[in-house]
Amino acid sequence: MLGADAMAKCLEEEGVEAVFGYPGVAICPFFNSMLGNNIERILVRTEQNAAHAANGYARVSGKVGVCVATSGPGATNLITGIATAYADSIPLVCITGQVDSSLLGSDVFQEADITGAVESFVKYSYLIKKVEDIPRIFKEAFYIASTGRKGPVLIDVPIDIQNAVLKNFSYPEEVNLRTYKPTVKGHAVQIKKVFDALKKAKKPIICAGGGVILSNAKSELREFSHKNGIPVVSTLMGIGAMPTRDPLYYGMVGNNGKSYANKAMNDSDLLIMIGARVADRAIAQPDLVTENTILVHIDVDPAEIGKNVGPTIPLVGDIKSIFDDFKKEELNSDYSEWIETLNKYREAEKPRRKPDEKYVDPAVFITKLSEKMEEEGIYVADVGQNQMWSCGYHIVKNGMFLTSGGMGTMGYSIPAAIGARRAAKDRQIIAVCGDGSFQMSMMELATMMQHGLFIKIVVFHNGYLGLVREYQYNTYKANYSVVDLSGSPDFCKLGEAYGIKCVRVSDMQGIDEKIDEFISYDGPMLMELMIDPMDRVK
Repeated sequence: MLGADAMAKCLEEEGVEAVFGYPGVAICPFFNSMLGNNIERILVRTEQNAAHAANGYARVSGKVGVCVATSGPGATNLITGIATAYADSIPLVCITGQVDSSLLGSDVFQEADITGAVESFVKYSYLIKKVEDIPRIFKEAFYIASTGRKGPVLIDVPIDIQNAVLKNFSYPEEVNLRTYKPTVKGHAVQIKKVFDALKKAKKPIICAGGGVILSNAKSELREFSHKNGIPVVSTLMGIGAMPTRDPLYYGMVGNNGKSYANKAMNDSDLLIMIGARVADRAIAQPDLVTENTILVHIDVDPAEIGKNVGPTIPLVGDIKSIFDDFKKEELNSDYSEWIETLNKYREAEKPRRKPDEKYVDPAVFITKLSEKMEEEGIYVADVGQNQMWSCGYHIVKNGMFLTSGGMGTMGYSIPAAIGARRAAKDRQIIAVCGDGSFQMSMMELATMMQHGLFIKIVVFHNGYLGLVREYQYNTYKANYSVVDLSGSPDFCKLGEAYGIKCVRVSDMQGIDEKIDEFISYDGPMLMELMIDPMDRVK
């Protein structure tokens, strides 16, 4: 077989169901070989969105997402999507075509050193130099992407390697990398230290990050929290680890989090960070938060532990495995007084929003939409004010909340929702974006229609890059610069041009009936909401 045939065969061996990509000459041999198998090839309209779609697919399916692009600009267009996945620890295998091996380094047409360009944004990258290496490299790539701290792996394949003859194809049964041995099992001594600290604590709290969800440990977290009466807050990426209305969940922490969640974390005497970076969006001044607090930091990536603040008790391992070990320990502590205090914090928070009644109130809309969504519904938020409103007002039941956290990439929600649809064809999926982020990915409406990957889309239309405008209002005394979105198209006409049903909502009158129509419609639908241009997140 040819090298390209071997590449396609490797994907079959890995159980890949779909690839998201955009062809070009340097990757044509691979796409030609893909005609001989049952793996779906989904054509996006720009390469960045191939990575975002693979990202959404990976997060919903629990499998490795696969995206493909050609050499040069095709590969470089993938970089933002790769960086987005890397920042949020999403497992991807990114395949790029490359110019002929003999021409590397000679600046020929559409040559780009993509392995060098993505060095900061991948777990590992390969430039395949021998056709015989294809099976081994693909096996390693999927293993590296999906183990330890998950993330993207890039495979760059010159066109001559794709066209070379591979005499014997043998796909490895296992991987043995001498320098890559991720820790799964938590150290027994450290686990005992955690429970010793819990027995002495009066005000413990768990801060759940995205690692809880990536490790498929949501049910274990909830069981542990309820069995021992330990309250939980979350980072942005940890939203959904606990149901929003769980009595032991106190919301998202950070600059845009709930004030009572931040107060709970600040007042705790034992902070257990699970699957979360101690990063600026969640904890702006980590040294102050941990000044009089014992910090337990649990993460599968040892490099994260102690990076921003030194933990009292570090614990490295896979979160699901660690929770399984936690079940073997007995605690028998009573934190009811602490819970009562936290409930008072929550009850004392006063509503701060005073929206203009002439427009749609995004906060109330999101809450109403959430309440009407299915139990297992998937809500995909973009970046900007819509993301902050979504974090604060979306109600997660037993579904999922997806967004771009670490990189904050605008234009994420629609392609990620399309990828999520490919992974979960029977679940309710709603993408929410602003009029700025919508215009960064509205070309993917064509992908949705072509491949029948129908989703519902909500567009908050305020005529501005809202979060930047809000920042300029606060920082530069309302001197606005390059945030006016005048010249935007009529979104409803645009949607209708793609054959998508659209509705424009100007105010809150009859909003429940309009949401019911939006949710119950059998097919793709776009709802445009007119938002006060001067509305702020809080």
